[in-house]
Amino acid sequence: YDNPALGGCFGDGCRVTDGHDFVGDDFSGSGSKLRPDDDPDDCNGHGTHVAGIVGANGTVNGTEVKGVAPGVTFGAYRVFGCAGSTTEDIMVAAMEQAQADGMDIVNMSIGDAFAWDTEPFAQAMNAAVAEGTVVVISAGNSGTNGLYSLSSAGNARDVIGVASIDNSHVELTTFTVTPADLTAGYTNASGTVEAPTTGSLPMAKTGTPAATADGCAPQVLGDLTGKAVLIERGTCTFYEKARRAQLAGAAAVVLYNNAPGRFGATVAVQPGAVTDGQPVTIPVVAISDTEGAAINNAIEAGSQTLNWTDDSGVFANATAGQPSSFTSWGLAPSLGFKPDIAAPGGLIKSTWPLEAGGVATISGTSMAAPHVSGAAALFLEEHGTTNPLRLREILQNNAVPSNLPPPNNAFVTSAHRQGAGTLQIDDAILATTRVSPGKLALGEGTGPHAHTLTIHNSGSSAVTYDVGHQPAVGTSASTFAPGLTTNFASASFSSASVVVPAGGEATLGVTITPNSSAANARRIYGGYIRLTPQGGGAPLRVPYAGFTGDYQSIVVLAPGACTFPGIFKAGGSTTCAAGPPAVTLNGWTRQAAGATYNVGERSDRPVLLYHLAHQSQRVELRAVNASDQEFFLARTDFAERNPTNDLTPPGQTSGPGFFTFTWDGKHVVTKKNKTNRQALPNGTYRLRLVVTKANAEAGNPAHTETWTSPTMTIVGGG
Repeated sequence: YDNPALGGCFGDGCRVTDGHDFVGDDFSGSGSKLRPDDDPDDCNGHGTHVAGIVGANGTVNGTEVKGVAPGVTFGAYRVFGCAGSTTEDIMVAAMEQAQADGMDIVNMSIGDAFAWDTEPFAQAMNAAVAEGTVVVISAGNSGTNGLYSLSSAGNARDVIGVASIDNSHVELTTFTVTPADLTAGYTNASGTVEAPTTGSLPMAKTGTPAATADGCAPQVLGDLTGKAVLIERGTCTFYEKARRAQLAGAAAVVLYNNAPGRFGATVAVQPGAVTDGQPVTIPVVAISDTEGAAINNAIEAGSQTLNWTDDSGVFANATAGQPSSFTSWGLAPSLGFKPDIAAPGGLIKSTWPLEAGGVATISGTSMAAPHVSGAAALFLEEHGTTNPLRLREILQNNAVPSNLPPPNNAFVTSAHRQGAGTLQIDDAILATTRVSPGKLALGEGTGPHAHTLTIHNSGSSAVTYDVGHQPAVGTSASTFAPGLTTNFASASFSSASVVVPAGGEATLGVTITPNSSAANARRIYGGYIRLTPQGGGAPLRVPYAGFTGDYQSIVVLAPGACTFPGIFKAGGSTTCAAGPPAVTLNGWTRQAAGATYNVGERSDRPVLLYHLAHQSQRVELRAVNASDQEFFLARTDFAERNPTNDLTPPGQTSGPGFFTFTWDGKHVVTKKNKTNRQALPNGTYRLRLVVTKANAEAGNPAHTETWTSPTMTIVGGG
């Protein structure tokens, strides 16, 4: 709030009128000590950036910054420390305080990927909406992890969940390359020092734009002492590329994209890596694919020098208006239609803490959500108190979906990636008609889905709409690496046009039939119902999406990259596949059937490793004795899926490709409403994993999966 574009002060008479720090600077997540106070000052930057997008209005260090709704007043409710995470109960408390302070709109640029829309936090956000609060939440930044990757509570039923599109232009600090006379705009990679604004370095490169695995092992980089090294993105991590260049003596690294456009990078140390956590301590910057190719060609033509500057430039973004690479895919695990709408979130310049420069350009659905929050503020300023669900309908009706980039720009981008499309603030505020519901979640199946749309007209003249259908590309059955498909549904209507009287309403029957060919099984499809006003004007749209076929046919207990589930011990390694490429699981040793475990020793306990390829309503673990008697061990309701289908990067001992459960030989016993854990007798057992699938029918055995381990003998227990 010290930033002049946010008012420069806190309290009565300031733009930031209310607020509370729920955690304190040192809080980093569950288990941290809480030190709340009444000063919500930001020591991270994220909250300041989000607030500026909503409503900045001022000049910071000579730069004018203006947000979407520059006349708003703010409440600031701090739920993060200077680093780390937070917890659901803290976020709910902040929401309740915002409501108590009379906030009309709550922006939450926050989330937990792969989460269910039934989680307590999501339900609390629905309750806030029911009480009249407009709740806007970022959809999540896990788009590279495939479908059903939305955050909680961005997928909550009644909130406005916001996806990100890339900005049209970006202002960046530049460096020059001489004598080729090239200028490149760059972003600093996080996890190391920032690039200087003066000085020069001779340049080198380690590959070509056509190469693969540039800068990755086993490539020998040679002597790069004192040079700024050009390396193409791809195959191994940014950290690995930068670390290897640094070991070869590089003084800086310039990463360039292997796809159109710009990107952000991190070279932070990867915990558990075989490099023993060696940090990157040299500047690492990221540039576009075209800039990288031009510099590559210049180096091939002759010696080049990189010159750091303090100049900046505005650069067109090759991916302008496209869903950001990081923006999470829908649908919700319950097959709810999410995200709801899209807004700019890729490469956004906004306010930043003064001690860190006052302005900064960063990316995320965190940046997209406040664009919608600001739009909601402008709408309420014009129209007064509005039901949050009605406001969401109006924003969705007037959004414009984007098409795929060339050469496929004849096709509309997936509805379960961009929601209703890109926010159109002016059209939404000026609209006199709306369509209810604002979206259609069609669920699963191959048969037709019939719905009724109601068009409301608050204007003084009747409006006639021509009715049409705009299919969008769907996605293949792969959850982790979805491909785009033309599995278009068909749509039929009760009439080709509809007349909506002044001050009245009219209804329209809509039937959407998915493409039920065998090739389209287990695919998500989607599109838009379009109502175009006769005589001209922007159309209104209603997005829809559904799942073709039997949703419960998705295999949850998939083998992953190491034939999971399986029983392991901590330590050592397991070769999962001989390759090429070879797949090795480090930190775990697979155990043979009949092995004996001393459960009294932590290092000797059996560990179940399992991979969940989809979200599940319930995951339950049981022990089974030689008489097939079951003993309850643990349960997770509304379980998240694994982020990836792969094992962890080489050298790491834990990661996103699997979950673990270590059995200490005990089971859970409940007597007289009291629960405790008791040791089972020494003997022979198996572990049983039971999964109840998403949207399962109660009592339907086809909607569960069960895996039972080989036998094991436990000693040292009861």
